[in-house]
Amino acid sequence: MPEATPDATPDAKPVLPEGLTTRPLQKSDAGAVHRLMVAQELEDTGQVAIEEADIVADWAKPSHDLEARSVGVWDADTLVAYAELMGADRADTAVLPSHRGRGIGTWLAHWLQDRGRSLGSTVVGMPMPQGSAGDRLMEQLGFHVRWTSWVLRLPEGATIPERDLPDGYAIRTARPDDLRPAHDVLEDAFLEWSVREREPYDDFEAATLGRPGFEPWNLRVAVDGRDEVVGVSLVLVSDDGATAYVSRLAVRRDQRNRGIAQALLVDSFARGREHGTRTCELSTDSRTGALPMYERVGMVVDHVWVNRAMDLT
Repeated sequence: MPEATPDATPDAKPVLPEGLTTRPLQKSDAGAVHRLMVAQELEDTGQVAIEEADIVADWAKPSHDLEARSVGVWDADTLVAYAELMGADRADTAVLPSHRGRGIGTWLAHWLQDRGRSLGSTVVGMPMPQGSAGDRLMEQLGFHVRWTSWVLRLPEGATIPERDLPDGYAIRTARPDDLRPAHDVLEDAFLEWSVREREPYDDFEAATLGRPGFEPWNLRVAVDGRDEVVGVSLVLVSDDGATAYVSRLAVRRDQRNRGIAQALLVDSFARGREHGTRTCELSTDSRTGALPMYERVGMVVDHVWVNRAMDLT
């Protein structure tokens, strides 16, 4: 997102600068969106977290209507900005740093609100690096902070203290018949604090198994003595092979406070190191209350993000 222009106000109906064109995104635009987001992340945080596989996985979900829920802003053949609404309220946006200060971010913010209302959403929100240009613009436009997120890193060479699993429990690579139980564990846990519709299983399968580069070992499950899935970790490896990233981690409610989550972390990061990674990361937010747990096992906060939202009712 760019800096706000001097005349940007929450009630203004902005227009794009002359010469720019718009159209819905297509799956073939994933590379262009990735390059755009990389440029924005480098400008705002000095690091790159997004990978093209993340975009491809999101767009692979059968429930996602890319044409109805996205817009790209083009300067000739260059994608200079985009916005996308996933589900009821999750938005993602980016503006090429060289095109900031031209009112494009304000236009995208209004587009997202209009599109959200047309789809029946009651709120639309998006993640921003805390204190970034986009964060300041969203604040000026009236977007409030819904929650704070932290990206945590395990320092290179550090290890998480191991925790013994309960007797009879084990951690292993998920098998085909574990997929639906794993999805249930993840959704049940995340919906304890996330206000959204339950993710369809087909979306989970498409975005997980269909993610470029996915290998079976990426999906880890903790099972009890009856071989029932009681915990899940999805650990991914960055494109450069340096970082193991735990994308999702959950333990069934009746199995918590038994060391299973920590054991899954130890296993996930160990499997990552077996595949050549040097550092380990994950993210959590203020809705979960999990930050102290990750700090206790030696992880440190690397970046802080805020989710800014606008009520549409």
